[in-house]
Amino acid sequence: MTISEWMTKAIEALRASGCPDPEIDARWIAEDALGMTAPELRFEAQREPEPDELARLDDMLRRRAAGEPVQYILRRADFMGMRLYVDERVLIPRQDTETLAEAAIVALQGKRGASVLDLCAGSGAIGLSIATLVPGARVTLADASAGALDVARKNARELNADVEIRKGDLFQAVRGERFDLIVSNPPYICSAELPELQREVRFEPILALDGGADGLDFYRRIAADAGAHLNPGGSVYLEVGAGEAEAALAILREHLDAADAGTRRDLNGVERIIWLRSR
Repeated sequence: MTISEWMTKAIEALRASGCPDPEIDARWIAEDALGMTAPELRFEAQREPEPDELARLDDMLRRRAAGEPVQYILRRADFMGMRLYVDERVLIPRQDTETLAEAAIVALQGKRGASVLDLCAGSGAIGLSIATLVPGARVTLADASAGALDVARKNARELNADVEIRKGDLFQAVRGERFDLIVSNPPYICSAELPELQREVRFEPILALDGGADGLDFYRRIAADAGAHLNPGGSVYLEVGAGEAEAALAILREHLDAADAGTRRDLNGVERIIWLRSR
């Protein structure tokens, strides 16, 4: 079997399994398993893989066809121009969350030395993008999961990013500290919807997904304590689920004295970000 023939087989198998992007996933698997770039893969298309290469290809294909996200199989995900390590201990960074990172970065422009807290940091994607792209920003990554923080720590080392890493349930990780900007992509899926999620999402950690009965539990908790951890004029930027922006922003306004507040839409036109600047 040539590489080209394996690719054809893989695409057919992934399509039959319900994979939404069979061509892309088959190519990513082949590039990783064979250690090739996309042009090299095309150039070597008629070569027969070695037995150990074929074993790797088939094992990765089996896992993807069973629904395991390709990012977990490859142990990597791209976010804001960075290549991050990911595994089953963290949520896979998504393009929607780049909208949050971009909004936070814009809010920090001209604020040299700003202190930033990334709550529910997971892989560290948001905080590390800020630490990398905002000169002088002092970034703290906080998460309740020791495993997630191991992943964030690995990514910080790979990116040579100077960040603080703290373990604790939300603000318990930073008792007595205040920040110029608090940013988070908290769990926001309604508990009853979890069993109905796309099979790939069900491989991700439940703690990073479950937002309680109405999906808003973490917004209530963050809003209740954020004021004690914001510097005067500080801001909160949060990602929300589709249809949650109005209710989540109302929760923020209820607990924080807002000088200004609003929402931002993602590339699909969904109100994905809520933000509030305190007085």
